[in-house]
Amino acid sequence: MSKQLIFIIVTLLTLGVFTFTISRIVSFLKLTKPGFPIDRISERINLTLLVAFGQTKILRRPVIGFMHALVYWGFLVITIGTLEMVVDGIFNTERILAGTGAFYDFVMWSGEVFAAIIIISCIIFLVRRHIIKVKRFSGAEMTKASSIDATIALTMITLLMVSLLGTNLGYIALNTSYYGSFPVSKIFLPMVSSWETESLHSLEQTGWWIHIVLVYLFANILPYSKHFHVFMSVPNVFLSRLEPLTKIQNMEEVTKEVKLMMDPDTAFANPPEGEAAAEPSRFGVKDVEDVSWNNYVDSLTCTECGRCTSVCPANITGKKLSPRKIFIDLRKRMNEKGPGLVKEGMSFSDNKSLVGDYVSAEELWACTTCNACAQECPVNIDQPSLIVDMRRYLVLEESSAPAQLNAMFANIENNGAPWPFPPTDRMKWAEEIYTAN
Repeated sequence: MSKQLIFIIVTLLTLGVFTFTISRIVSFLKLTKPGFPIDRISERINLTLLVAFGQTKILRRPVIGFMHALVYWGFLVITIGTLEMVVDGIFNTERILAGTGAFYDFVMWSGEVFAAIIIISCIIFLVRRHIIKVKRFSGAEMTKASSIDATIALTMITLLMVSLLGTNLGYIALNTSYYGSFPVSKIFLPMVSSWETESLHSLEQTGWWIHIVLVYLFANILPYSKHFHVFMSVPNVFLSRLEPLTKIQNMEEVTKEVKLMMDPDTAFANPPEGEAAAEPSRFGVKDVEDVSWNNYVDSLTCTECGRCTSVCPANITGKKLSPRKIFIDLRKRMNEKGPGLVKEGMSFSDNKSLVGDYVSAEELWACTTCNACAQECPVNIDQPSLIVDMRRYLVLEESSAPAQLNAMFANIENNGAPWPFPPTDRMKWAEEIYTAN
């Protein structure tokens, strides 16, 4: 069986598995509620260029942020070379982009430089995670599996870069005249100068196959790990909310009812004869079928970097809340309940829910809605909106709120204001001032 045929079979298998995974995610996405409209396209494009491609939020932490940005930018360049490998494998060609001249030289040169930078960066990232043990990488939600996931991903990325350099080294060692510029591989050229042609060919082909297989394997592992943000970060930033972070969205169901009550023509009117009463929708978020598609996409994009939790004033002061955990829990819960909802419909129940079994009321009420988490998130996840919607469920559906809020609700109902004084007493505080003057 020829190399070309083997490669085509491997490629088709990879695409098949990836298509199945994406279709599964899309089926979960269909379970969610509508989100905000996708408008103001030019603003979204500018935001994507700055935050996703420019890595402006990552660069707020200059040293480690710049290293992460270099890894990201490096992947963008190296992807061009990887696509060339795929085309070469399918059509049995060699260096098909070589005819682009100076552009090809630049892509190969920058790809080699970035590969070396990425290898060094991944080693530093592993040291930070396992030796230095940076605090934000820990927490109740950060299980051993999460740490293993990160370690596997960083190891695979390192091997991807090593195999790329090995492929290039074999290529330039085999050819006295070659296309492209390979500054890093040239450094190691003396190490293989005495190798026979067959060994050099094996080096090139082994590196080529390892690189491609790792790329295919990585693409199919990503959707099941926190590193899915490699695919999701750009679309998530493009789809992020453009309103000020402090703006809390009104509930459409409540707004509609208030407008009906304020309208003299409908406030006391009987429903049309024969019209069945519509079943009220759930207020707020209890489980995964209540979240908006924006919330679910946010959960898929979460990198578990912990920047949100590290700036959360509630978490810093010892409260149970971790904004990162909220979205990790949402992703886990959808993976748990989603298949049943897809198979049996929205009536499916496993007698568990996101609020209560995954996220406690204590966590939700610890949030101050200061939006520090959303401001800091490098992929523009909107944590407070989901937290507020879950609190809405507790108040409107479960009549569950802290005592201080219940007192305020009672005051608003009885006195028309949050204070425990009737309207007739509201100006008493000013009587002494008036008398003194």
